[in-house]
Amino acid sequence: MKTVIIDTNALLAIALFRIDLFSEIERVCDFPYRLAVLQGTIRELESLATTEKGKFTPAARLAIALLKAKTITVLKSTGKVDDALVVESRKGALVLTQDKDLKRRLQKPYLTIRQKKYVTLVHV
Repeated sequence: MKTVIIDTNALLAIALFRIDLFSEIERVCDFPYRLAVLQGTIRELESLATTEKGKFTPAARLAIALLKAKTITVLKSTGKVDDALVVESRKGALVLTQDKDLKRRLQKPYLTIRQKKYVTLVHV
C-alpha cells in the first residue's frame, strides 16, 4: 500500500481553487493507498489559521477541519517540512505538492495539481 502525503500548499488549494482534492486523489490513484500529512504540515496550517491575514486564514481553517473529518494518518516529523517530505519521497511515498522547488527535489513519481482543478501523477 502506497502512502500519499499531502503538503500544506495542496491542502490550501482546496479552498483557494475550490478543488475536491480527495476525489481527485481517488481518481488518479488506481492502487491501494493511505492518506497522510506530516505533523509539521499541521503546525504550518495552525500558524496560518491564527497569524496570517487574507485568503490564507479561512483556507487553513478549512484544511484543518477536513483533516479532522477524514481518516488521515499523521506522520511524525521534525525540522523543515520540505526536507521531511523529500525523505519520505525517497522511502517510496507519493507526495502531493505545488511547490516548484520541492518538486525538483522529490523522487518521482509524485502528485501535483494542474490547471487549478486536476491532480495528476508526474512520473517522467
